[in-house]
Amino acid sequence: MKHEWRRAEKGWYLPKSPTRLTLPQLNFITLTGAGDPNQPAFGEHVAALYPVAYQLRMALKRGELGDPYEYTVYPLEGVWTTTDGSRGATLNKAALKYKIMLRQPDRLTAADFEAARDQVLAKKTNPYFADLQWETYAEGTVIQAIHHGPFATETETFAQLQQVVAENDLQVIPTMGEYWHREIYLTDPRRTAPKKAKTVLRYRVRPRD
Repeated sequence: MKHEWRRAEKGWYLPKSPTRLTLPQLNFITLTGAGDPNQPAFGEHVAALYPVAYQLRMALKRGELGDPYEYTVYPLEGVWTTTDGSRGATLNKAALKYKIMLRQPDRLTAADFEAARDQVLAKKTNPYFADLQWETYAEGTVIQAIHHGPFATETETFAQLQQVVAENDLQVIPTMGEYWHREIYLTDPRRTAPKKAKTVLRYRVRPRD
């Protein structure tokens, strides 16, 4: 049976309202970058992730890495911060620092990833293939909600999350080291009108000190 994340992990990716949950250790193919995501470099970063993810997906489907396993590729995710501290209405996009990623099934390993990356490097060209990394990370307790609409209005949904954080006596803490929040892109901005976009916005949290 094909694993469909939209069904099997609906609570993780499709919250109907601001939701608190605890996430386990997960695998990711990641790539770090900096600068305005509207510039071409960001698109090249995103494009570097998918060939390796699809190489792994086909290897699992064909049974090359154990029992055959079929699944839908997970949505693009990104964790974000800035190098100058700017946020919200004063955000300086040129100062953005990010790590984008695609989640991978639990049965895959770093060795599987490295083999798939080598195979892709032999067939395709992208300046960032060699910079891809395999990371295993447990985010723990998070607060999240779906933002409907363009990225420019995300502050409205973040304000809702901040209210939930305050009401539950929590505090936001960095995720994956230094990043202040996570975004999961449920729609493709290249094919979806901004007003119809859907993005999961997530804070990592803990009880307030």
